[in-house]
Amino acid sequence: MKKTTKYHNDFIVDRLTNSIVNSISGDSFPTEVSLLSKEDIKQVQKKNGWLFNWKEELKLPDREVYKLTIVNNSNIVQGITSLTVRTDNVFLHLIETAPFNKGKGKLYEGVAGNIVAFACRLSFQRGSDGFVSFHSKTNLIDHYVKTLNAIHFGNHLMVIDTGAALRLVDKYFKS
Repeated sequence: MKKTTKYHNDFIVDRLTNSIVNSISGDSFPTEVSLLSKEDIKQVQKKNGWLFNWKEELKLPDREVYKLTIVNNSNIVQGITSLTVRTDNVFLHLIETAPFNKGKGKLYEGVAGNIVAFACRLSFQRGSDGFVSFHSKTNLIDHYVKTLNAIHFGNHLMVIDTGAALRLVDKYFKS
């Protein structure tokens, strides 16, 4: 049996936005989330500045790997998540924003928050009342408590409960 790596997330929630916002113009762009395909792998490799091996994540049978793109521009991946739908929550193994959405010169804000909101919505859809969990790097625990209203359950475990999930879903997904 292949050993899987336990990741500690280090995504930054730069701000909670309506979809994603161009950091230069301030324009807001609606997003969509879809499954990452084998074709997408060509652009999300380490040689293109991505940190994780998304090809390997796609191979893991317990994982679903999704990409975040701008509506009507599905060829450019803004961010990716690898998750597992459990009976009582959605567990986020990894979240990564595109290299051009990191640091001071980032193109879009709100990518990581949008991905977390998607996981919350998926949790509601799959019968887990919005509960989402993930492991955090130690130095980001307080960040997730403040930005996502996540609860620190000890060690590196973070949980987003129903109330916090509703706020995120309402922020990003207007009905």
